[in-house]
Amino acid sequence: MKAHSPTRWRFKRPSVIPGFGMALGFTLTWLTLLILIPLSGLAVRSSALGWEKFWSIALDPRTLNALRISFGSAFIAAIVNAIFGIILAWVLVRYRFPGKRIIDAMVDLPFALPTAVAGIALTTLYAPNGWIGQFLTPLGIKIAFTPAGIVVALIFVGLPFVVRTVQPVMEEIDKEVEEAAATLGANRFQTIFRVLLPGLAPAVLTGFALAFARGVGEYGSVIFIAGNLPFKSEIAPLLIVIKLEEYNYSAATGIAAIMLIISFAMLLVINLIQSWSRRRYGYGA
Repeated sequence: MKAHSPTRWRFKRPSVIPGFGMALGFTLTWLTLLILIPLSGLAVRSSALGWEKFWSIALDPRTLNALRISFGSAFIAAIVNAIFGIILAWVLVRYRFPGKRIIDAMVDLPFALPTAVAGIALTTLYAPNGWIGQFLTPLGIKIAFTPAGIVVALIFVGLPFVVRTVQPVMEEIDKEVEEAAATLGANRFQTIFRVLLPGLAPAVLTGFALAFARGVGEYGSVIFIAGNLPFKSEIAPLLIVIKLEEYNYSAATGIAAIMLIISFAMLLVINLIQSWSRRRYGYGA
């Protein structure tokens, strides 16, 4: 009697997850309908422009400025969210204080709040006659209707991504790790930067990438506070909408394709760094 090879026997064993084949097929079909087909349509429509017309759209000064504002603002906002998101997650994990659950619930508010409502609320606060803006205007600081307003809006919508990504990983870090570092002579800053932050690096990078991706494509909360002035505070998604309203579909498709290429390249770099940090450090792996 011929014995079965271990490989064939492992192949025939039932999967731990019931209905794996059906679930995988449904997942791939769903991803194809929602992601691959739209992106493929965008690529096909952009390829129909031809290289000369595509580069003329890409190198147009208005397009370059809108891309610079969108990606630059999203990058700055993601960095701010990474720093303060770590601090906020640390406070929620390590300390007990009155109103902690309320603050914890408020972190998720940008998820539930419509972006247009967030934009109107931020404009009301930071306008020259707003609750906060009226104190900043005498100091020569203007937030609303400037690129700074774009950064503020993107910080608001992106903060939950960092907090909710870092918080579960931070909860898994035992306090004994901090106590061991202290017994070895490390001060608080050394414990933070040499013991805790390296282990949190994968989660921080994930939250940074999510906040950055959300900021690049954000539209609703930005258009109310940005001012939307060409070459000053006009974001790329708004420029795409303007081109569509002008029935200039080729230009809108070209700008969207450029945003897709830049976003994919930046997220790929972030994911490579994240994979390297996961292999190097223990937490978040």
